[in-house]
Amino acid sequence: MLEFQLLATEGQARRGRLTLRHGSVETPVFMPVGTGGTVKGVMPRSLEEMGAQIILGNTFHLWLRPGLDVLRAFGGLHRFERWSRPILTDSGGFQVWSLGEMRRIGEEGVRFASPVNGDKLLLTPELSVQIQTVLDSDIVMQFDECTPYQTAGVATSQAQARASMELSLRWAVRSRAEFERLGNPNALFGIVQGGMFESLREESLGRLVALDLPGYAVGGVSVGEPKEDMRRIMAHTPQRLPAHKPRYLMGVGTPEDLVEGVACGVDMFDCVMPTRNARNGHLFTRFGDLKIRNARWKTDPEPIDPHCGCHSCASGFSRAYLHHLDRCGEMLGPMLASIHNLHYYVDLMRELRQALDQGRFADWRRQFHADRARGVG
Repeated sequence: MLEFQLLATEGQARRGRLTLRHGSVETPVFMPVGTGGTVKGVMPRSLEEMGAQIILGNTFHLWLRPGLDVLRAFGGLHRFERWSRPILTDSGGFQVWSLGEMRRIGEEGVRFASPVNGDKLLLTPELSVQIQTVLDSDIVMQFDECTPYQTAGVATSQAQARASMELSLRWAVRSRAEFERLGNPNALFGIVQGGMFESLREESLGRLVALDLPGYAVGGVSVGEPKEDMRRIMAHTPQRLPAHKPRYLMGVGTPEDLVEGVACGVDMFDCVMPTRNARNGHLFTRFGDLKIRNARWKTDPEPIDPHCGCHSCASGFSRAYLHHLDRCGEMLGPMLASIHNLHYYVDLMRELRQALDQGRFADWRRQFHADRARGVG
């Protein structure tokens, strides 16, 4: 249940349309992250109004809470969280990786202590796919090991990255077998790993492409590596994936990362940055970033971004008001900031798609960087 049409290209940049069971998605696309069944502080209706086309859920967290019995009773995640458009679910690999010393990785899967109640649990490729089948997510991710950039301050060696990459490949085969055994009607994506080593990335993607999956993701970036290493892998790997299938760069990133990722051939992005930064008073605008906690905004009557059409800006909420809400710890502050940041990301991708439709992506990209470098007035 996945169709991908490539509508236009300019250099490596691509304009496409992804058709899934719960609707179509215009690409390139940014996907807001709704880890535990909600995009933090933002109503589904607000997401629809800003033009969000597809959101994320997380297998690991939803498995622990509310649990599969509840989700099964609702027929999946769409009805449970009142979202009718497509959903992609992370396999849980990144969350297990983030547990650090609380988990032990083996061939079978990952054993760990639940961060909710301390229960001893085992997450396997098969169980990850079973959970995602209950969630009825439009895009299911294979279970993988997220290769760390470094451990205890020591960079991951090529031998360690190879072992991790090969484990993820074996888990990909098991994920596909379980996906097919269950008769899941949605789409399964593979995840390219290999750390910061281009040769391992090429081997990983070659063996995944041989599985002929509906789509492919680039994982293991934005895990603590220097920006130049992330950009190096971003420039290397996506363009080597099949041109007729969607390409997803996981967990990235800043507005500049998204634009440069599109220039490297990426179709799909997700990141917690818009909402996480919003909760910490960091707002994105066309002309650079605005730190609302700065005292300079205490009496400023302007909206966050006078060029923005989001609810927060169009309704006239001032920088001074958001500064006040943040200083007082009022929950409305991060809610308004999250709406703005997500709208900025979604609208950025809309502008980018329009530039690709009109064959002027290169010019648009130059103006984007010039505007962002100008700074907030």
